Amino acid sequence: MDSSSPPVQEETPLRIVYVEDDERLGALTKQYLEMHAMEVTLVARGDLAIDAIRTVKPDVVVLDVMLPKVNGLELCRRLRAESAVPILLVTARTEEAGLEGGADDYVTKPFSSRELVARIRAQARRARGELGPKTERLTVGSLTLDASTMLATLRGAPLPLTTQEYELLKVFAQNAGRVLARERLLELTHTSSSEAFDRSIDVLVSRLRQKLGDDPKNPTILKTVRGAGYLLSREIP
Repeated sequence: MDSSSPPVQEETPLRIVYVEDDERLGALTKQYLEMHAMEVTLVARGDLAIDAIRTVKPDVVVLDVMLPKVNGLELCRRLRAESAVPILLVTARTEEAGLEGGADDYVTKPFSSRELVARIRAQARRARGELGPKTERLTVGSLTLDASTMLATLRGAPLPLTTQEYELLKVFAQNAGRVLARERLLELTHTSSSEAFDRSIDVLVSRLRQKLGDDPKNPTILKTVRGAGYLLSREIP
């Protein structure tokens, strides 16, 4: 080996907390993730997960839905109340309720290990602000988004957004006053059709409206254009 060659830059491992009570599945998945530059902390019970997440400070949390003591959906809600860490659910069925509870994405069992790796990396990139063009600051009326911190504020008050909510709100802010169809929103948020399910955008819009204080029956900030899509108002008081 040529001693004058520059050192190889190793990929920085992603820190993962994986909450799974199936001992065999957990061990095999942990081994596979560690082969793909991830440091995995395996937790077998939902009631132990919050403390582990606080200690590890992971890049992504992977939660099985069916857990002893505290199930994955309840754990997701508890975690989301105190952290914006990306949450990926592992479930045997479609978990729209999980996204409504604050999860960023989900995979269904039986899942491909390659798919799991891809989704974990996608959530980590979103959280690090590595997807899409970077604009330091976006302002639409009283709404401001800061790309350097991934912080959104409304009338000066911070909005507690998940990474996926922030990415969607950023797309709306970049296109304020323009109607965006659901398919276009999936494209602009770098979500392929295989990653999404029927109402993923609708669920995220509903969550954004709640956090923006928008009236769900008569929204004035994030509007529905019937048969066309959604629109973020240019005039946000």
